[in-house]
Amino acid sequence: MKNLRYNILLRPEPEGGFTVFVPALPGCITYGRNLSDAQKMAKDAVSGYLASLRKHGEPIPSDSESFMTSIEIENSKNARSAAYA
Repeated sequence: MKNLRYNILLRPEPEGGFTVFVPALPGCITYGRNLSDAQKMAKDAVSGYLASLRKHGEPIPSDSESFMTSIEIENSKNARSAAYA
């Protein structure tokens, strides 16, 4: 069986731990107490998500062409006002 690779987004939570999002799989979100646990939980969540897709005859989405990056924007009232003018 071919291995699948999915990007995950880890968001640190104020109370500790990480919320994990899998952008290629809408609604696939989980939580881990630490980074290692979050990655383990992500694998479990993705496996369950894909099993549900297979069970219902849905296509398995690929994340091979996707990647994440970040952007930087100015944080000022004037910048926001100009965008909506």
